[in-house]
Amino acid sequence: MAKIAIIGLGLIGGSMGLALKRAKLTNTEVVGFDRDPQVAARALKAGAIQSAAPTLQQAVSRATIIVVATPILSVRKVFEEIAPHLQRNAIVTDTASTKQEVMRWAQEILPEGVHFVGGHPMAGKEKSGPQAAEESLFDGRPYVLIPSVSAGGGAVQAVQTLAQTIGAEPTFLDAAEHDTYAAAISHLPLVASMALFSLARASLAWPELGNMAGPAFRDFTRLASGEPEMSHDIFLTNRVEVLHWLDRYVAELQRLAELISSDDSEALFRAIAETQMDREAFLSSPPVRETPGPGLELPGQLDSFMSQMAGVLWQQRASEITQDLEERSRQRQREERLRRRED
Repeated sequence: MAKIAIIGLGLIGGSMGLALKRAKLTNTEVVGFDRDPQVAARALKAGAIQSAAPTLQQAVSRATIIVVATPILSVRKVFEEIAPHLQRNAIVTDTASTKQEVMRWAQEILPEGVHFVGGHPMAGKEKSGPQAAEESLFDGRPYVLIPSVSAGGGAVQAVQTLAQTIGAEPTFLDAAEHDTYAAAISHLPLVASMALFSLARASLAWPELGNMAGPAFRDFTRLASGEPEMSHDIFLTNRVEVLHWLDRYVAELQRLAELISSDDSEALFRAIAETQMDREAFLSSPPVRETPGPGLELPGQLDSFMSQMAGVLWQQRASEITQDLEERSRQRQREERLRRRED
């Protein structure tokens, strides 16, 4: 039986567990662990996991796939704690919002013979915790995969299939690409949301502003309600890229300010209209990357998940058999040497 261990049972980990439950996988055990026992208990009650492990060691013991769904700065500690307990050919992946640091930690900490495939599901909402989890969170959403240089093709495809199984659409980037693109389309909106709300809230006219706030203000500042630990970790681990795009955003705001302050109403209208048309085109026909991955074909059916897991389990079993045969051979050699001495 394949065993999937989900470490961290908040919004992302809990939603992944619910999506796996929806997929009705056979011969697959989904085990969860969270440092907060109450969080683990809620995830278990919601059916996001089949059992809650009392320790990290027990969660990852004999696990085929380990999904680390903790805050970014906690990932390194999790790697350190699970490394001695991972079986050979285990597959480790994560869901962190930044990737370069995570990839470096995996290379430094995870043992030889363990496959690491970095991951980032581009899905979420401002609410956190297992109570916010939902089985459809990943449906139709991009799921970025960043295989480590030592990850085997079978391991990469297994994580691809896992992403497909929960309803996401796998795509491949390298870690540096991911971090700069995520800074532009995910992390910068977070900064802008925080800035606008802080600006309005700090105003002496806040009672009136808050009373007037409608959908536009609420939608734009939605991300400011996100988990502080997640936002903090994003900014610390992707500082350079966030600042790069923040500088460009400030420049664009300055360009719009100059248009608004100028007497050229035609140029102002043209800028507004072009932006509106470009966004409508994006919504109706988003750009699509042509290549799904580095020479890999996406599995066509969700039930291929089990065949992937079967392959991984066979690799593990074959390794165990080989080790057992080698040990028996060494034992026979020792016995033969002992008999020769006795003769």
